[in-house]
Parts: sequence; structure tokens; C-alpha cells
Amino acid sequence: MDLDTIRTFVAAAEAGRFQEAAAGLAVTQQAVSKRIASLERDLGVRLFTRTPRGAELTIDGQAFLPHARELLRVAERAVASVRPGRRPLRVDVIASRVAPSGMMRDFHRAHPGTELDVVMLFDIETAVAALRSGAVDASFRAVGVPGRPLPEEIESLRVLDEPLQLLTGPAHALAGARSVGLAQLAGHRIWMPGIVPGTEWGAYYDDLAAEFGLTIEATGPNFGSDALLDTVADTPALATFMGEHTRVVWPAGHGLRRIPVTDPTPVYPHSLLWHRDNPHPALAALRAHLAATRPGRDAPGTWVPGWVVPR
Repeated sequence: MDLDTIRTFVAAAEAGRFQEAAAGLAVTQQAVSKRIASLERDLGVRLFTRTPRGAELTIDGQAFLPHARELLRVAERAVASVRPGRRPLRVDVIASRVAPSGMMRDFHRAHPGTELDVVMLFDIETAVAALRSGAVDASFRAVGVPGRPLPEEIESLRVLDEPLQLLTGPAHALAGARSVGLAQLAGHRIWMPGIVPGTEWGAYYDDLAAEFGLTIEATGPNFGSDALLDTVADTPALATFMGEHTRVVWPAGHGLRRIPVTDPTPVYPHSLLWHRDNPHPALAALRAHLAATRPGRDAPGTWVPGWVVPR
């Protein structure tokens, strides 16, 4: 059912004259008559009776009028739901405890009036597809993995270089160290069951292990961070890497240690991705917030893979 025709019917019913309805709609009286006639043919009833005073609703017209008004209200609500700024900004943060989630919490504190939908997509292909389709407005990813160039319409902004820390149990050989150089980690078992081949973090840790001769194991099922922490706490031979901004809580009896890694410090490069044609005003506010608060990138004494986009 054509909304212009419904709108014309409502205008004519409220004005009581086709001529006045035509003036209000900025169309000709003939156009109003044609639209009403078309609607009457579609419905199979007469909606108006012509009188010397103008046009009066028939009984069928009176019955149809409240439904016609509701159709217009529903259409307006549908349009308003997708107007820029009228729907929540939807952002992919990958996981709830990692740095992008913290960055979005900071943004929410700085912009409490901005409605947000936070989602967690797994891999970069899924995230890019969601950006292209409009299913999400932005996504946090590491950008530049070899063989995976971003589509031309996807923009990126590098927003955080997050230092990695070594997480050990109390009986680990390095548990008492105030810091540990990357070279010292050669020969130690670093267990990271969350690494999935083909992901951007998989590519990151592959390069880190290859460049510094590390042993990074991704064996066994990934039961989540709680199971990882339990195992590291109880196993002197195992350690794991954790981002400086990753938020985890463990029982006091675990005695876990978070130890800075140096010489150089490996940093994980978080970038914000978005579609260049996305008009959501909160997206511009998010980019501006991250650009204003991001620390320096490629700082001396840090390491990132050579494929990371420096922007």
C-alpha cells in the first residue's frame, strides 16, 4: 500500500476538501483525486462522498481513517529508527575483558548520552563483513595481516599499542622477576590455548615466536580465562602472555604474577575499523575520542610485526 496515497487520504479527510489537501501536500487537486480513486479501487470501497461543502468520509472511510493514521505513524517510527544518531552505535570489541572493551567504557563515561550496543565478533573476516553490511558501525582489530588487505571502503585508525605482560604462577622460575627480557623467555613454555590459526592474533603470536625463538603452545581446548589462570597457577612450567589492559580477577590463593616484558616490549596494535560511508554521528565522536586519548605508537623499545599498518 503506497504511503503517499495513505498520506493523501488522511490529509483529505482532515481538510474536508480535496483542494485544501492538495495545497497542503504541494500537489494538484487532480493528483489528490487520482490517488483517492486508486486507493478506493485497491480497497474495493468508497471512502468519500462529494457534497457542496467538499468531501465527507463514508462509513468505510471513517473505519479506515484511524488505521491509515497508524500506518503513517509506524512508517515514521521505522524511518526514525535508522536515522543517524537515533539508533545506538554498534561496536565490536572482540571480548569482554580485553582492551577494546575498556576503551568503550572510557568513551561511554566521556559521552554518557550516547547509546551503545557492544557486540563480540570472532574473526576479522566476520567483522569486515559486518562493517560492509552495516550490521556494526565499528570494530577493534589488528590491521595489516599479510594476504588480508582491508577493502577500499573500510578505514582504520590505530588507537592503542598495548604492552604484553608475562603471567606466571608463584612457583615459576621467573615469578620473582621485576621484569623479563624477551630473550629470557626462550626455552620457557608459554601456553595460550586461545590462539586460533588464521586470526589476526594468531598471526601476531606466530611472528613474535618466530622472531624471538619463543615456544608458544596453543594445544588443548580453550575453556576460557578462568581455566587458563587455574592451570598457570598450578603448573610451574607454564606461563602465558596477557595484555596490560586485560581485566581479570583471580583468587588470592593463586599467587599469580604479572611481569612486564622488555628489550623490546611486544605491544599488540589495536585499530578501530569503520566503513567510510557510515554517517552515524556517534562514530565521528568515537574516532575523535580515541584519537585524542591514544598514547604514542611505535615507541622506542617496543615491537610489533612488520605487517602492522602504522596509522
